[in-house]
Parts: sequence; C-alpha cells; structure tokens
Amino acid sequence: MKSPLLTLPGAVPAEGVDEGVAAHYGDLFREQRALAEGDGFVDLSHRGVVTVSGEDRLGWLHLLLTQHVSDLPAGQATEALILSAHGHIEHALYLVDDGATTWAHVEPGTEEALIAYLESMKFFYRVEVADRTADIAVVHLPAGSITEVPEGAVVRETAYGRDLFLPRADLESFAAGAGPAAGLLAHEALRVEQHRPRLGFETDHRTIPHEVGWIGTAVHLQKGCYRGQETVARVQNLGKPPRRLVFLHLDGSDVHLPVHGTEIRLADEGPDGRKIGFVTTSARHHELGPVALALVKRNVPTDAHLMAGDTAAAQETVVEP
Repeated sequence: MKSPLLTLPGAVPAEGVDEGVAAHYGDLFREQRALAEGDGFVDLSHRGVVTVSGEDRLGWLHLLLTQHVSDLPAGQATEALILSAHGHIEHALYLVDDGATTWAHVEPGTEEALIAYLESMKFFYRVEVADRTADIAVVHLPAGSITEVPEGAVVRETAYGRDLFLPRADLESFAAGAGPAAGLLAHEALRVEQHRPRLGFETDHRTIPHEVGWIGTAVHLQKGCYRGQETVARVQNLGKPPRRLVFLHLDGSDVHLPVHGTEIRLADEGPDGRKIGFVTTSARHHELGPVALALVKRNVPTDAHLMAGDTAAAQETVVEP
C-alpha cells in the first residue's frame, strides 16, 4: 500500500519489504538527529494492523502468545511472539489494548498469515479478529516528542517513543502538523543502535527467541502453556541457543554497507575462513558511523575481530554466549 506521504518534498521510496513508505527525505543524518532529539515522525503506514475484540480477547491471546497478556492494563504497550511447535519465531506483534480492543502492528505482508492462524484457533472463544491495514496507518513519534496526538487515536507508548494507530484518511493532515518527516532508514539506524531485533531481518526460519534477545521483552518465562514453550523452557533451563545477536562497528572507509545475509568470518582466518554468521541489518548512524546487527555462532569469542564480507568489524555483545 503506497503512502500518500511519498509526495512530500525529497521523499525517496524504500524498497523490498518496506516498499510503500519513504526510505528518506533527502538528508539521512539530519532525519536521524531530529528523531534522537525527539522531533518529527516516521511514516510506518506500510505495516500490517490487526485487531482482536470481544470479551475473551486477552485470555484467548494469552494462550497463543509468548507474552503474559491475560491482565494487560488498558494503554500498556507490550511485545509478543507466536512460535512454531519447535519454538521457532513465526510472528512478532507490537501490542496495546484500549479497554475494548487489542491492537497490534506487524511486519508488512505478514498480517494475512497471522490472521489465518488466529482464526484457526478461535474455537468457542468470544473474539473477533480483523485486518485493519486498509483503513489504519501506523505512525511513530520518537521519545521526547511533544507532538499532539489526534483525538481518538490509539497510542502504544514505549521507552523508544509512541506508535500511533491513525485513520489512514488522516495521515496527510497529521503529517502537516507533526514536524519534520524522517524516513525509514533513520528509524532503522536508531533501531540498530538500540539492539532491537526485527522479524525477517534478525530472524530466519530457525531463529528461537533467546538468540536475538527477545526473552523478557517479548517472552514471559512464568506463564502458562503456548505453542513452542517447551523449546523456550528447555533452552532457558538446560542449555544455550546455538547463535547470538551481536552489534558491529564497521570499518568506516568502505563506501558500501554489507547487505543482509553477508557472511561473517573471523578476521584472522582470512577471506577463505569458515562462515560463523551473517549480517542481519546494517545502517549508517549519525554518530557511530557504519554499524550493523549480526547473528553469529554462540561460541565465537566475544573479543574476536570479525570480517563482514570484505569489511572489518568490531563486535559488542548483545546476547551473552
């Protein structure tokens, strides 16, 4: 779904899964600095929006999600995952309940599969699941923003800022008074700096929550059964995940950033060394320079110097080995 905000001055469309919104508006670092200072907004209207209503909604979602939501207070934001039977991550939901309806935004293009799964699990519960992507747009306001929230908008407030669920028809009028627009590249650079994983970027078909740091933030370890819980409990209590998320400082002399999937090797093994991981997201940060998140094998020494393709990289631990 193409955002009307792509008509704003300087807008350059994003590509791939983020197609439909702006990658930037002509000045990536200015846009990042504005967000870091609490100014402006980010158009996330390409993301899927799913709602669950009905008096059984929270108890029912509690049975399906990795997060404890049966007593979720109105207005309190949380994150949750849906896992496969083997504990692999299938969906990531960014949730808030308004007292009558639970709202979630999800990765672009995943809402159809998510809704199909939820519908298959309704049974006798009094719940209604709806795809609201066509009429509701997500907009992000950074932490510290003093932008006025339109009356009636559903707000999901976190330490990183506020996600607004706005009528899609109001998107242009909201943007006109919300300060400078920042593109998705600025938003992603700050996400990388904050070590926050993203479904489909920091995850693949075999990722479990422990590998990317979703334990605690999206997975509650003291709740009842849900699909995949056995794997979560076994790894938490008896073992270690096979991979771990790391933050990389990349050599700033390279013109090109390593793309998603770029192989990572130990620097002292040279270009023909064994593959020990891959880049998940790379970005140009307004203060840190070129940075990335990556998944590497758990036993990679935390002080090892790495190569991301042909780019030298120094690692910081995100998930402990």
